[in-house]
Amino acid sequence: MDSALDWHGAKALLEWYVELGAVDAVGDVPIDRYALAAETPKPARTRATAAPEVPVADPAPADPAAEAEALAASAQTLEDLAQAMRGFDGLDLKKGARNFVFADGNPAARVMIVGEAPGADEDRIGRPFVGRAGQLLDRMLAAIGLDRTATDPDEAVYITNVLPWRPPGNRTPEAREIALMLPFLKRHIELADPEILVLMGNVPCSALLGRTGILRMRGRWTEALGRPAMPMTHPAYLLRNPAAKREAWADLLEIRARLDAAP
Repeated sequence: MDSALDWHGAKALLEWYVELGAVDAVGDVPIDRYALAAETPKPARTRATAAPEVPVADPAPADPAAEAEALAASAQTLEDLAQAMRGFDGLDLKKGARNFVFADGNPAARVMIVGEAPGADEDRIGRPFVGRAGQLLDRMLAAIGLDRTATDPDEAVYITNVLPWRPPGNRTPEAREIALMLPFLKRHIELADPEILVLMGNVPCSALLGRTGILRMRGRWTEALGRPAMPMTHPAYLLRNPAAKREAWADLLEIRARLDAAP
């Protein structure tokens, strides 16, 4: 007897299984349901609680160098620049200085002098080159027909320093301090737009020329920020070494000749 079911027989058998309650489909592979792991019980529902507060980290400190670059670039006038420099807190020696020392003289002058940093007298008065060294500088400039009080740009000078605050004890400015203030100095020179720069001492030479050795460099024309620049010994050095005034006089004559030769 052939045991194979035809379509009608299979349909009848399936209907019989359904009537008996066998309604779930059976897979090809048998499953031992006793071997299945017990279902992991769900955790009991608990009352919602507020999430613990996560402490917020303090914001990263501002980069003083980047801040100096941004402040200097934003200055459109010398007044803007002075205000930006006065508000800059990236230089620690600002805290120990009495006054902010920006510049002196006529900003329209053909000659701009860059010194190192304020001394005790400059810090007290708030103007650059007003102590003994400044008085000597005034006499030196007068010898070639220049005066910081002159209104005529041909006869005037404009004076500033690399640092606007006095270093403690009149110490030499550090490389980091020079680098921080360099964006302000460059912008200062751009805004004043002098024909000639006079770099008095090693600090302005380091800032604008990238080298020191003022006794080797003095008296030789070079270029700083695309402008003729004359390195000179600082008047304070001349007070300590009067014999060097002869060389300083030769440097002054070079500056006078350059001014006279300009169209």
